[in-house]
Amino acid sequence: MTVDVQQQRVVFEGFTGPGLRGVFTPGRVAIERREGGVVAERTSPREAFAGHGPAAPWDELHVLYFAGYAMWNYLTAPYLLTRPGVAVEELEPWQEAGENWRRLRATFPDALATHAREQIFYYNAAGLLRRHDYAAEVLGGTPAAHLCEKHTTASGLTFPTHRYVLPVQEDARVLPEPVLVTIDLTEISVA
Repeated sequence: MTVDVQQQRVVFEGFTGPGLRGVFTPGRVAIERREGGVVAERTSPREAFAGHGPAAPWDELHVLYFAGYAMWNYLTAPYLLTRPGVAVEELEPWQEAGENWRRLRATFPDALATHAREQIFYYNAAGLLRRHDYAAEVLGGTPAAHLCEKHTTASGLTFPTHRYVLPVQEDARVLPEPVLVTIDLTEISVA
C-alpha cells in the first residue's frame, strides 16, 4: 500500500486480484485496473454504513473504505495529530504493562475520515505509541484498544509493525480476548 501523508489517500496494490488496485479517499473508494478503468466505485462511502448493523455483510468497497481510512490514520500518527482542526489535550497518565504511559485525547474534525471523532493515544516514556483507543463508528461504536508493538525506524520515523485490537471494559482496561484485528507490517519505506 502507498499512503499519502498530505491528503487522505491510500492505494492498495493487488486489491481483490492481480492487476487491480483499491484507491481510498474520504469521498470516494474505487477498484481500478492498473492500466486504467474503474471496476467498481462508491462515492460518499461512509454513508454506505448507515443502518448497516454489526452482522451485515460487507462488500469489497466497504472493506476498502474501512481499511483505507484506518491504515491512513495508523501510519500517519502522530503527524495526524498536528493537522488543522484536530484538537489535542493531555490526560492523566495511565499505568499498563508495568509502565506509565502519557495519554492524549484527540478530537477530529468531521472532514477527516477516521474511526471516531474522539480517540485516545497512549505513548510510553520513549515516545512510542503503545495503545490507541477508539469506538469505530462504522462498526457500531464498540470501544476497542489498538495495541502497538515491534517498532521499527524508516527514514528517521518510527512505526509499530505489529498491531492488534482487543475489546475494552468500561474502566478502559483491556480484555485479553477476542483479538478483533491483527496487522503485521513487514516492510516500511518513506519517500
